[in-house]
Amino acid sequence: MLHRTVEDVSSGSDSDYSNTWISWFLCSKGNEYFCEVEEDYILDRFNLTGLNNEVTNYSQALDLITDNLDDDVPDELRGALDVQARLLYGLIHARWIVTARGLAKMLEKYKRADFGRCPRVLCQAQPLLPVGLTDAPYEKSVKLFCGRCEDIYSPKSSRHGSIDGAYFGTSFPHLLFLVYPTLIPPKIGPSDVGRAIGDEVTGKRRRTREEPMEVEGSVGEVVSTASVALKADRYRPRIYGFQLNETAKLQRWQEAVRDRQVAGLEALEGRL
Repeated sequence: MLHRTVEDVSSGSDSDYSNTWISWFLCSKGNEYFCEVEEDYILDRFNLTGLNNEVTNYSQALDLITDNLDDDVPDELRGALDVQARLLYGLIHARWIVTARGLAKMLEKYKRADFGRCPRVLCQAQPLLPVGLTDAPYEKSVKLFCGRCEDIYSPKSSRHGSIDGAYFGTSFPHLLFLVYPTLIPPKIGPSDVGRAIGDEVTGKRRRTREEPMEVEGSVGEVVSTASVALKADRYRPRIYGFQLNETAKLQRWQEAVRDRQVAGLEALEGRL
């Protein structure tokens, strides 16, 4: 579970505040996953319905985001407001990226593989998309969804791994593929987006295997492969809370195959 910790807001210089708060936020290290939310969208209070119940000092945090905060605010209060402004911007961001203009902006980042690429070799450098496992803040950190293998991964950077998943929501990647169906990656064969990204990294060392999985336990302790497989999260794509029909049928088949594989592992380990 994510904890409500006060983030270090003093890492930037005073000159960072000479521009808008949003530009400062987007330029801060660790915020590369976010796109710019248009000011007109933020200023339309209809788009922010209900967020006043999620954010402490909502009005002042909104003023800080829109650069309307009074200059005479004490420094100690400004630090607390900055934390709340980050929360408010993140929740607004989750709503913005499922609009037509927001999807278009995130599409640009997806094509540049700003969110990274799938570590599986057979996915052939498929770009990933950020997704939340819940829409409620302070519960789950952001994960990365691969449209090819339909699995989720944790960001490699700890800075990105600490981003709240609620800032991207549970519907974004699947809604993107519904709006842009030509981007749905094939299950086999080369992917157009993946191939384009592969061309950009020509000459660089490609990953030939997945990163080793970190498993909790004592040093030297024998860990069951089957137990690790059972602990793996199974992600269920949803749009606004509703499971996708065709995806749901596919996942039932995938889960049956996975259960047979786990049973086989357990039987093999039992004979060792």
